[in-house]
Amino acid sequence: MPAIAMKKEVQIEAKVLKVHCKVSDMFTASLVDQNGDEIFDQEDGYVPGFMPGDHYGDYVILDIDLDTGKILNWKPPTAKAIEEWINRD
Repeated sequence: MPAIAMKKEVQIEAKVLKVHCKVSDMFTASLVDQNGDEIFDQEDGYVPGFMPGDHYGDYVILDIDLDTGKILNWKPPTAKAIEEWINRD
């Protein structure tokens, strides 16, 4: 019997969006205080060490729950990690 190629639609339940972005040493971010005022700005450079995943300073890697919008692999950085990011130079 010959093989027949066809598409068949099936229902699935998508749960997680895995985002991997290569920023090529052009990571930008800002830190704001409780009043919404910017207190630190990184215009370009490496991805901070406290970001999730094995990013090697070049990738932003986020696993996002499609139901809640929450980042599943995020661990809140310590004050020390934030200080290291701010004072990296």
